[in-house]
Amino acid sequence: MIWASVLLVGIGCYALKLGGLSVPQRLLDRAIVQRVAALIPVALLAALVAVQVLADGQRIVLDARLVALGAAAVMLALRLPFLVVVFGAAGVAAVLRLVGWLP
Repeated sequence: MIWASVLLVGIGCYALKLGGLSVPQRLLDRAIVQRVAALIPVALLAALVAVQVLADGQRIVLDARLVALGAAAVMLALRLPFLVVVFGAAGVAAVLRLVGWLP
């Protein structure tokens, strides 16, 4: 049963890729299509971050993750290197949880 599901999903992925390659070039050259295609990854990443930071199962929670995201935003605004931002945000969340200010 699991292998049938894996094969079915693989076929679906291949069909989706083939469908994308089959789109006529004149449709892809439209300005609106290019603008939308440029914004889709940003919207998906923002949604993923929002779900990971604010959700706990079916509940919305405000905890150390949100403060760490704010710290990461400040560090990015200061144009710090990416690894510094990642470890800095993780450190902020860890310290807040260690001190017990936020769960």
